[in-house]
Amino acid sequence: MMDWAMKGTADQYDCALDLMRRLPPQNVEENLNKLLELVNPDLGDELLSAIDQPLKVRHCQQTGKDYLICDYNRDGDSYRSPWSNEYDPELPDGSLPSPTLRKLEVAANEAFDTYREMYYEGGISSVYTFDLDDKFAVVVLIKKVGDGVRRMKGAWDSIHVFEVQERGRNAHYKLTSTIMLYMITNSQDLGNLNLSGSMTRQSEQDYPVDDPSAHVVNIGRMVEDIELKMRNSLQEVYFGKTQDIVNDLRSLGSLEESRQQARIQQEIVGRLMERNTR
Repeated sequence: MMDWAMKGTADQYDCALDLMRRLPPQNVEENLNKLLELVNPDLGDELLSAIDQPLKVRHCQQTGKDYLICDYNRDGDSYRSPWSNEYDPELPDGSLPSPTLRKLEVAANEAFDTYREMYYEGGISSVYTFDLDDKFAVVVLIKKVGDGVRRMKGAWDSIHVFEVQERGRNAHYKLTSTIMLYMITNSQDLGNLNLSGSMTRQSEQDYPVDDPSAHVVNIGRMVEDIELKMRNSLQEVYFGKTQDIVNDLRSLGSLEESRQQARIQQEIVGRLMERNTR
């Protein structure tokens, strides 16, 4: 009986993840809350940690800068700012990175602030570090929201989670990247269009580490490479496929022009057949 119960719970977990992958990322929070009411209560924490949600923005009161929040900088109901290293609401006993990791975190935030401005021309980025058993983790978050001009709005969320294990003068990096993208348009030319989806990829690399600051360079290289690959894949899968479907379903020319072209084609085919029968 216990085996059947465990199997049923596992099936619910797999089905829940499969369902969430097919729903619009901009509605993840709402859909996840509804899903949690249906599944086994014991799966709540597992689903919350396994399902990536669109990043939210908070304002750091100490530094005046915005930062992104997620489970990786949360402790209870408080979130840690990467700029001030303090929790909001205040949490005196909140978990903090070690001094070495905090130094790396500060350098990484400065580096990715420049990366974000160069590649995204705006948006918000945040980097968090924390200790694991025999390694440490680095989380890189990037969010860019469309300005809403031309009746178009959308958002891009990048979540890059690194597990880093130092091995002498080298380090092994295991990266899991998730990108959530949505675009909504409402114009006379395109009508109502909702294009959204998410993608997750993994990558592992070994790089030399002569200095602790080399981690920033290595992590930045891997983020740059995987974002480029995922952007190209998203463009091919989502935008390319959508364009093919629209081109098949919708003609840019008028119906009369299509009929005229069909008559000309039939006339040409008829004359070719007459010539072949002579």
